[in-house]
Amino acid sequence: MADHARSDDPFVQAQFDRLNALGPGADTLGLDRIARLLARVGDPHCALPPVFHVAGTNGKGSTCAFLRTALEAAGYRVHVYTSPHLVRFNERIRVAGTLIDDRTLASLMAEVLDAGGEIGASFFEVTTAAAFLAFARAPADACVIEVGLGGRLDATNIIPVSLVGAIARLGIDHQAFLGDTIEAIAGEKAGIARAGVPLVTLDQPESCAAVIEAVAERTGAVLHQRGVEWRSWTKGDSIRFEDARGSLELPAPNLPGVHQHENLALAAAMLRAQDAIRVPDEAIKAAATRTFWPARMQRLRPGPLASRVRGAMLLDGAHNRNAADAAAAHLAMLPAKPALILGVLANKDAGGILDALAAHVGPVRAVPVPSHPCHSPEALAAMARERGLEAQSATDVLAAVDSLSDWPGDVLILGSLYLAGRVLEMNDEAPS
Repeated sequence: MADHARSDDPFVQAQFDRLNALGPGADTLGLDRIARLLARVGDPHCALPPVFHVAGTNGKGSTCAFLRTALEAAGYRVHVYTSPHLVRFNERIRVAGTLIDDRTLASLMAEVLDAGGEIGASFFEVTTAAAFLAFARAPADACVIEVGLGGRLDATNIIPVSLVGAIARLGIDHQAFLGDTIEAIAGEKAGIARAGVPLVTLDQPESCAAVIEAVAERTGAVLHQRGVEWRSWTKGDSIRFEDARGSLELPAPNLPGVHQHENLALAAAMLRAQDAIRVPDEAIKAAATRTFWPARMQRLRPGPLASRVRGAMLLDGAHNRNAADAAAAHLAMLPAKPALILGVLANKDAGGILDALAAHVGPVRAVPVPSHPCHSPEALAAMARERGLEAQSATDVLAAVDSLSDWPGDVLILGSLYLAGRVLEMNDEAPS
């Protein structure tokens, strides 16, 4: 998939331009190119601190955020690799707790491209190699690595061993790469399994659980399934967690939405499934209340964009049906329906997203996703009207916001994470 990363730093942008000029084109999943690329720069993936590796369709970014906060609350230095970014590419690479600086990023990308530019690696493979170089060269106690796409053939799966792996909530997405069935997708995600390494999963559909169990048995991974080896459930304003180590009472997470309860529990299960890095219960509790992850029902500050509406402005990156279902469950608990500004990439199920949200939103404004192939605003608005919603198209987010200036309630901007990034940029609220 094309990546439209840009940088205000001329040296970083020069490397992006150089990479784009090589024409890596669309991703072709596989580990051959990333293996050859890393070999040219000294195999840094073999020198990483202990790795927490997280796959899944939805929730893996939030799970990584909870892991990072818990580990740092326990006093550890943590490298983090996530994708995509929202405003600045640097958000993807956090070195010992701090976003990578432009000078280091430009230098590492140049080093990777100098060594293996002719290999034909994708944007994600080149930047993954740069991240692994950064992590191998800076002292840290742990790595938290989010799978980019799938699992089995994702570039991050080149790591020889992890401390613990996890599979967050599964759903239908990226069918062109992962298969058209939820079972095929489960098999690809389970490809991060390693012999003798805990593989922690949520309670997946029965057919998916069977696929994951088969992969775990074949690889020798130690399966930790929610509902079997560990359990969690919401109890009032807290979460009850139980595993072989005993019970734990966690406060409800700071991140809004009931689905974040299971992401927090998944992170807790990962931390407690391993013995190499001791994380006290108090640090896991701290993760619940201290973790922030942008564009997950984020309430924007009253900046240049958010100040243009009467109520609060909410931002969510739900870009498939499962994520929209989770967003809808949260919206159902709000005292009033928000207006919806919606932008969806062309390869996403816009109808499914609207089916999930239709009963929980007011007027709809459909917008394009800047610089990306997307459902046209006119087509999106028509889909919304077919579902009984008052809907109009707008040329961009600003026009959509201004058309809702008389709306008395909140405004939710939802859809592509690329759209979310543009919104954060417009509101002067870039992640740090």
